[in-house]
Amino acid sequence: MCGIAGKLSWDEPPTRELVERMNARIAHRGPDAGGVVVRGPVALGNRRLAIIDLSPAGNQPMSDASGNFWIAYNGETYNFLSIRKELEGLGARFRTDTDTEVILEAYKTWGVSCFTRLNGMFALALWDGPARKLVLARDRLGKKPLFYRELPGGGLVFASELKALVEDPSVSREIDVRALHEYLALNYTLTSTCILKGVRKLPAGHYAVAEKDKPLTTHSYWDLASSFANKRRYRSEGEAAEALRTLVDDAVRLRLVSDVPLGVFLSGGVDSSAIVAAMCQARSPADVHSFSMGFEEKTFSELPKARAVSELLHVHHRDSVTHADAAALLPEIVYYADEPFADTSIIPMYLLAEFARKHVTVCLSGDGGDEVFGGYETYTADQLHHMTRFIPGWVSKSLHRAVDRFWPVSHDKVGFDYKLRQFLEGHALTPERAHYHWRRIFSPEEAQALLTPRFRKGLDHDEPFHEFERHRGDVSDCHYLDQAMYVDIKTWLVDDILVKVDRATMAHSLEARAPLLDYRIVEFAAALPVSLKIKNLKKKYLFKLSQRGRLPGWVLAQKKKGFNAPINHWMATPGAGRFRELTLRPIAGEVVFDPSAVERLWTEHARRKKDNSLKLLGLVSFCLWCEQYGARW
Repeated sequence: MCGIAGKLSWDEPPTRELVERMNARIAHRGPDAGGVVVRGPVALGNRRLAIIDLSPAGNQPMSDASGNFWIAYNGETYNFLSIRKELEGLGARFRTDTDTEVILEAYKTWGVSCFTRLNGMFALALWDGPARKLVLARDRLGKKPLFYRELPGGGLVFASELKALVEDPSVSREIDVRALHEYLALNYTLTSTCILKGVRKLPAGHYAVAEKDKPLTTHSYWDLASSFANKRRYRSEGEAAEALRTLVDDAVRLRLVSDVPLGVFLSGGVDSSAIVAAMCQARSPADVHSFSMGFEEKTFSELPKARAVSELLHVHHRDSVTHADAAALLPEIVYYADEPFADTSIIPMYLLAEFARKHVTVCLSGDGGDEVFGGYETYTADQLHHMTRFIPGWVSKSLHRAVDRFWPVSHDKVGFDYKLRQFLEGHALTPERAHYHWRRIFSPEEAQALLTPRFRKGLDHDEPFHEFERHRGDVSDCHYLDQAMYVDIKTWLVDDILVKVDRATMAHSLEARAPLLDYRIVEFAAALPVSLKIKNLKKKYLFKLSQRGRLPGWVLAQKKKGFNAPINHWMATPGAGRFRELTLRPIAGEVVFDPSAVERLWTEHARRKKDNSLKLLGLVSFCLWCEQYGARW
């Protein structure tokens, strides 16, 4: 696992000093080694976290034997040994035991089509000397990030993180107001936007080619929509469950290859427990090291479940209860989050990664299971919405007003009152908008009231929804639940969940591997009939069926709670006063948020009239980010 940076400039060759500065900003991604190479119009940089072949021979940027091809690579290719064997059969010779060199030789043999052969997570930059072109690529599901900015005279500058990219003077620190509007709606930005003007993100499952006197071109090399459209049929549920269990076992087996200590995150939920159970099939349970993090607030802590599963499977378990001061921790997390980002679960993930890194360098995780197999409460809400559409809108609106007035607001973890309010508020909407409503933080009307007149300009009330709908159009002929899951994979998973995991773990130089996001499992799940993913309101039906006999019934039957922080409690404490003042101040010399609207959010939350914790966390994170980046308008 590593961080990459670099620049391609046809007009003026990039300097080593620039890329070294970029490298320094992402040293946390790779503390073991750093290198820069300049080859004519291109400079490549890399920070290395050594995982496979720990010798200096694995340092990057790496070239092939001829010195004509160079690569800066961030990630792991889990099937590199089988690809290496195939390449050796075709005459390739290797000087290292790394997966990096395998990708170089694969590109030389198959060109850009080599990306379809890679099973892993990666972002890379590859300089093809003979063809005089730079190739950028990102893994199918976007587990590893890649930002870039095209240069006016041709070429581009790129990096794993924004904080490295802005070291180049050509990259402006001006905020893209359109991205701000999107951030207010979601508490994160989608792949199609970036908080800084002119900066772009290479989409997941894409590669880009930069050549002299030609525009930069991007190409998709993976199409998940076709798997949703082409359903597979099985003779029985048992046959499908057995096929899935075999896939999970193989995905876990591939991710156990490591020359450094390896562990697993364990919450006690179905996904992480299944990963631990599969690890116990591949190695002795005594050699499986699991890690958990809990909170003092009991309704938010999952430690009892994690401990019970670890005892059941006889693995070596460690856990900790955090006493973290959110006021002290948030600025640090915002720095590593890189773009404004306000998912509450980044806080426990950050602390868990810090805790696990004291013992291991790699951790497996259960990320992706809910998006791929239908584990979110939102899918149940989609079903209930579908079944109750006959109820007039005025009825659900009246019920919502009554609940808002008479039902007390709790600060419990995803409490029933929160889910009821969300469902009733979105009931009168179309199915597509009702699903989007669960992801929305500030409604268009709320954003309009929050922003001062200058920053309301250009506010497209439906802009993020349009992006969701664009993805939905790829699977418009599929079941409505398939559409919801596909949209979530393309948006929520790529731009929230995977961003959170990457930034929180790499902040502590810890590599996270997600077996349930092996592309073979993702394609398998997409091709399942909806009835095998969600059956009679039972979520993740086939996945749970595949784990019978390995995990007890109480693990398989438990409700999903999520890995959230008690931010609603924290935002109501006296310690939140510092944040309150921060959100009321001008940003880069401009009053962006109406002070009276911001005051109202804080007061409503403190008095428990509304749970505004997600809104407030979003504002606090944005204001902290602007301070740290020296952002301007």
